[in-house]
Amino acid sequence: MLVITKHRVAPEEMRDWLDSAKAAIAPLAARPGCLSVQIGLATDEADLVVIVSSWESVGAYRKALSNFDVKAQSIPFLSTAVDESSAFEVVFESRDGEAIDHAPARAWDADIVGLGDAAGSSIAHRIEH
Repeated sequence: MLVITKHRVAPEEMRDWLDSAKAAIAPLAARPGCLSVQIGLATDEADLVVIVSSWESVGAYRKALSNFDVKAQSIPFLSTAVDESSAFEVVFESRDGEAIDHAPARAWDADIVGLGDAAGSSIAHRIEH
C-alpha cells in the first residue's frame, strides 16, 4: 500500500517545514508494517512537497493512524495538505527485474454496484418499497 500526501508550503518556510516534517513522520515510520517514508520536493513547483509512505497492508496503515503519537504529530501538517485521495493499493510493481501483479482487495465494481444490484431486480424492487 502506498500513501501519498501532497503539501503546499511557502518557499521561504520550506526549510523549517522540512525539519518539522522529519520529526513528525518519525512516529509513523516506527509503526509496525511501515516499510518506508520519503519526503520529496517538486522539481517544477517551489511550494509543492510530497510525503510517500509504503505499507505492508491497509490494516497496518490504519492501525498506525490510530496511534496517539502519530495523530499528535500529524495535526500540524493538515493545514498544508492538499485535499485529495492519498491512499493507494499497489496492483503492480517491478522489483529486481521481476514483474509482480497483486490482486486488489477492493472490488473492481465497488463504486458501481449498489444495495440490491447484485441480488437482481426483484430483490432491489422489494428494498425500494
